[in-house]
Amino acid sequence: MSLRKTNFVEGEYYHIYNRGVDKRNIFSNKSDLGRFFQSMKEFNTKDPIGSLYENSFIKKKELGSKASKLVKFIAYCLNSNHYHFILTPLVEKGIEKFMQRIGTGYTMYFNEKNKRSGSLFQGKFKSKHINSNEYLLQVSSYVNLNNYDKNGVIKKSLSASSWIEYTQSTNFNFCEKSIILSQFKSKKEYEEFALKTWKNTCEKKDLTWRPCLQVLIRFIYLLFQSFHNSI
Repeated sequence: MSLRKTNFVEGEYYHIYNRGVDKRNIFSNKSDLGRFFQSMKEFNTKDPIGSLYENSFIKKKELGSKASKLVKFIAYCLNSNHYHFILTPLVEKGIEKFMQRIGTGYTMYFNEKNKRSGSLFQGKFKSKHINSNEYLLQVSSYVNLNNYDKNGVIKKSLSASSWIEYTQSTNFNFCEKSIILSQFKSKKEYEEFALKTWKNTCEKKDLTWRPCLQVLIRFIYLLFQSFHNSI
């Protein structure tokens, strides 16, 4: 069994992500998205948990207070075949316990619903330590806008992210946004920063793939020429 390289430290920030095994979809419809988001809320407690079905009969105030959470969410994005979180652990092993719960719980739900068995996610969740404030701001843009194109237009209908929470007036406060938004004069200023950062990220990715594509096209052309000359 391989050991996890990241040692999660309380108060530090981490980019957590994973995708479906063999790049398969982990969300088939909005109901699946809703179920996963519900898991993000209700599995985030130090207290023992039952099933989400059992918890639906319990008053929300009885499901655990803010003080009993395992992790703090800074940002999230759920795409059809993968997800991204920015988390900070609030207790020892908080991230590990939370991710184990959500991974196991959602897989059981998905497998039962779709009459399948086996793993749903591609191994253990992946993690990167966010070791500077500059990096934290960059990753917040990456996660919040991961389901948008470089111009800020949503590109994936079956998706959800904390972008609206960061940029619009809303009473919905799932994420702890102050660590990010306190560094900007307004939500609008953060929106402009995030969109610019995301656009640069997308364009750099395009520049990285373009030479590879050109090499592939050249190789196919030479292969075709060689085949044609041999006839």
